[in-house]
Amino acid sequence: MNAWAIDSDAGTSASAFLKIDAGSPRAQALGNAFVSIADGPEALFWNPAGAASATTRELQFSYLDYLQGYKARTLAYLQPIGKTIIGVTVNYMDMDGFDFRDDTGAPNPEVGTPVQNFVGSLSIARGFFDQKLQIGGTAKYISEKLDSDHYNNVGFDVGAKLRLVNWLGLGGALVNIGDKEEMPRGLRLGADLNTRYFTISGEYMKYRDDKARYGVGLEIHIPEDLLQVARFDLRVGYYTRENTGINEQDSWVGDLGLAETSKVSFGFGIYSSELFGYGASIDYAVTPFGALGTSQQIALAIEF
Repeated sequence: MNAWAIDSDAGTSASAFLKIDAGSPRAQALGNAFVSIADGPEALFWNPAGAASATTRELQFSYLDYLQGYKARTLAYLQPIGKTIIGVTVNYMDMDGFDFRDDTGAPNPEVGTPVQNFVGSLSIARGFFDQKLQIGGTAKYISEKLDSDHYNNVGFDVGAKLRLVNWLGLGGALVNIGDKEEMPRGLRLGADLNTRYFTISGEYMKYRDDKARYGVGLEIHIPEDLLQVARFDLRVGYYTRENTGINEQDSWVGDLGLAETSKVSFGFGIYSSELFGYGASIDYAVTPFGALGTSQQIALAIEF
């Protein structure tokens, strides 16, 4: 990584794990270009306004196998109450296989789990003008454990989505609002162009401790009424993060020509509106991260 690529404010905010895209395989697959198209339980992790589109109760579980043994498990629930949607999430993250050493440099395997993070949140969202305008907000409790240090904080997210016409949408969210020294406050702005068969989305992302980043994603839709079984979505994205060396662990990454990049992601989604009388979906995403390995995420959701 080139030194000039690091922002002068890098490392000045705690709780950096809040920038990891846990809870949304769709966002990960689309190169983080998600703020204007976020919906369902995944929206609670990205732009709470998107939860306003829910018409039934929804429950989602996701599992993220990130990098260097870091993993996240999330649970998200949406409950419509009239025209208002209430959302609740829990997100537990830890790291295994950590090479912990004592003051002399000797291995110390008895230290347990040195990294444990937790986020619990409560969100509220509502749509206006026949869902053309959606707004939402989130309050979250953040617990961060790094070895013997333990930090607790409270933060907030606010967001909005505007559907100008059926095929064009805008979205924005201000995330991790709170003590700027304790969490990475960020601004997300995005737009999307969508049709029955494809969606193109773009997003600008700026955290206070990082330079501005940009993402763009393409989602190809095969409608459920054509397949007569389920809707199938193919996704690919590009995000302007730095490359991190060459991936020599996963041969398939090299076969795809992605061994030297950390910018490309892809995945898929399957949704059925009539699985034993319920709506159900599965989403998967993968992002090669060069020498750091590969990040994979899967989510299962049900509407009832």
